[in-house]
Amino acid sequence: MIKVLVVDDSALMRKHLTDLFESEGDYTVRTARNGVEALTALDTFDPDVITLDINMPEMDGITCLARIMQQRPKPVLMVSSLTEEGAEATLQALSLGAIDFVHKPGGTISLSIDQIRREILVKVRESVGARVRRSVGLRGRLRAERDRIAGRPDPGARRAVSAAPRSGFGLVLVGVSTGGPGTLEEIIPVLPADFPWAVLIAQHMPGTFTTVFARRLDEMSEVRVVEAAHQMRIEPGTVYVAKGDADLVVSRRATGLIATPIPSSHAHVWHPSVARLVASAIDAVPVAQLIGVQLTGMGDDGAAEMARLNQLGGRTVAQDAETCVVFGMPNELIGRGGADRVLPDHRIAGQLVDWVMAPPQTLRSRRA
Repeated sequence: MIKVLVVDDSALMRKHLTDLFESEGDYTVRTARNGVEALTALDTFDPDVITLDINMPEMDGITCLARIMQQRPKPVLMVSSLTEEGAEATLQALSLGAIDFVHKPGGTISLSIDQIRREILVKVRESVGARVRRSVGLRGRLRAERDRIAGRPDPGARRAVSAAPRSGFGLVLVGVSTGGPGTLEEIIPVLPADFPWAVLIAQHMPGTFTTVFARRLDEMSEVRVVEAAHQMRIEPGTVYVAKGDADLVVSRRATGLIATPIPSSHAHVWHPSVARLVASAIDAVPVAQLIGVQLTGMGDDGAAEMARLNQLGGRTVAQDAETCVVFGMPNELIGRGGADRVLPDHRIAGQLVDWVMAPPQTLRSRRA
């Protein structure tokens, strides 16, 4: 039996979620009206997974989550609205250690619950046994890793990056889903300001959330981070976060490489699609100028395409099981024999710097 603690100040929401889980036959459910009751239930119920509302009286979801991660870390799914305010709070929760989030139903709750029933059940089941990560000491870890990579005591402020020669410019293609925001915060802020390649990220996330997430990641990083919400020329030293609820593709024009958001494809399950991003890049860019990075997430989005990239001569990295929240996507790439490196999240930025910024004679060996 899967033990789920449902924390929400709405009696109707608690009832619908309880009915949803109990109808499956293998769930035991307990409810709490606020964060105070939730913390008490940790001792008396010991849940496998917690669904946690953000806006509650007495103790809100963010405060409650911080206490859970300090006292007894558990897999937590945030119940979040799709507003920008909801996105800000949800990303804060993911940084604190929440596994993932589900959309808070709007309008008629009973109808909305039916619409997101599969999402809730899949994410709860995937959360059982998932690795709980906490942001304690994140700033210190980022500073130490930056210093180690840069080889200097002070990486300095962000500075402009001149365009790299065409032969030395390439793309890092990142695919990530569940657990992605926290993992990306371990990688992108570590890249040095003079990192000469562009980074394109397909993070499975709604559009409102990618807008806020790109802004948050930009504030943390030395490289420039933007949301690819419209067609943009791909520039060196810039990170492009694919717009949520759409897909991002790469094309080549006379003026250079272009990143274009396009309507999400019904042929692909997850969006932004890692598969479409990688496939388009392979068509537009020599594989020697591509690096694929497959990070935490459920499913197999992009695994076949990154394996193909690897087979054609491009370099690839898969995040290891120990640091993944969910090992699905990297494990699929590894299982296809498509990963040059299997690394913990905190070593991936260093590997990218070694590959991209190493002397030319070192770069000739793709297995180096």
